[in-house]
Amino acid sequence: MIVLIAGASHTGKTALAQKLLEKYHYPYLSIDHLKMGLIRSKNTELTADSNDQALTDYLWPIVCEMIKTAIENHQNLIVEGCYIPLDWRKDFDHEYLQHIHYVCLIMSQEYIKKNFARIQEYATIVEKRINDDYCTMDRVLKENEHYFKLARKHQVNYVLIEDSYDIEVEL
Repeated sequence: MIVLIAGASHTGKTALAQKLLEKYHYPYLSIDHLKMGLIRSKNTELTADSNDQALTDYLWPIVCEMIKTAIENHQNLIVEGCYIPLDWRKDFDHEYLQHIHYVCLIMSQEYIKKNFARIQEYATIVEKRINDDYCTMDRVLKENEHYFKLARKHQVNYVLIEDSYDIEVEL
């Protein structure tokens, strides 16, 4: 089984992947780690500050082929990152889709406003960032609203985080 965990930055994708790793013992791939490996090795002109769409356009085709390889080899894999497009299904034939479980994490505006200090606090716990100027309330609100609209448009499975951050995903 392949588990895709998508969502805006700072929604807990990496924390959920780690939780699923511990529960199911499936390895996981952080697309951010792949991104930084390709950037640091100078295999791309893109940088960590490049536009998210440009990074998605570059990274997603690579990740798709990794997913297909894992499915063909009957391997389990958790893939998490904000570079998974919400129209991801178009990139897989039916025989692959039946092996993929997708979830998009979205925080409600109320949750963000009530818990923003905690969101900022946890922003660098799993992934050590030197500076996270990216995590502003305005940006987090806008990105989560954007993902919420796209999740409904593309009719994808999503978890709306409203009251507490206690996400359970059963496989």
